[in-house]
Amino acid sequence: MPFQPIEHRSVPEDVFEQIIEGVLSGDLAAGQSLPSERELARVLGVSRPAVREALKRVAAAGLVTIRQGDGTTVRDVRKFGGLDLLPRLLIRQGELDVSVARSVIEARAHIGPKVAELAAQRASDDQIAAVSDAATKLADLTDPIAQQVVALDFWDALVDGADSIAFRLMYNTMRVAYEPALPALAGALSAEVGNADGYRAIVDAVEKRDPIGAARAATVLLEPATTTLMSAFTEMEAILKEGPDDD
Repeated sequence: MPFQPIEHRSVPEDVFEQIIEGVLSGDLAAGQSLPSERELARVLGVSRPAVREALKRVAAAGLVTIRQGDGTTVRDVRKFGGLDLLPRLLIRQGELDVSVARSVIEARAHIGPKVAELAAQRASDDQIAAVSDAATKLADLTDPIAQQVVALDFWDALVDGADSIAFRLMYNTMRVAYEPALPALAGALSAEVGNADGYRAIVDAVEKRDPIGAARAATVLLEPATTTLMSAFTEMEAILKEGPDDD
């Protein structure tokens, strides 16, 4: 990977971005040793403290191992990376990574029903009211993108009701990854976010403290778009594997 000089010498954030981009793109391969702090500072045109701080951040993200006297080694993103990398992986160089998008949709399909189930068991009356309010707002909208935004608010409230820090952190990350793709997904998700009865069915089950019913209602709501998107992603992956048409 050709490192580029940093314009703002006092900002280690720029150093961090170059290193992490190299790791995620594969230009800096797993097992590869990075140049020394001194060499990185020279190539990038920044101070060694800036490089040191950036490397600590990359190490905290699980992407490199720093050993005193043994340098810095790139780690395998798939084995050691965290959920915080998902937004970076989903959009690569301004384009959607189809395989990552497919995994997000798969996770969404499995996590949604479980969140609804837990909310039916644990949500407070105020949390249930927030879920209901979001469903009511959704029913009044017709713009697909606006509907998606409120649908995210619906799930946000439902995750609150599920009272699970693990699902909360997962949802936070998935929402950050998902929001930039709202316009591109508007067509595929229009039927789902326009399904006011589907959202209301989840609310009704949660209000009745019916975990099984809530999970079932969430599955019914999410399944059509999941099927459509998974089929589209499979076709896109097949096209990408075939490569450009030589004709």
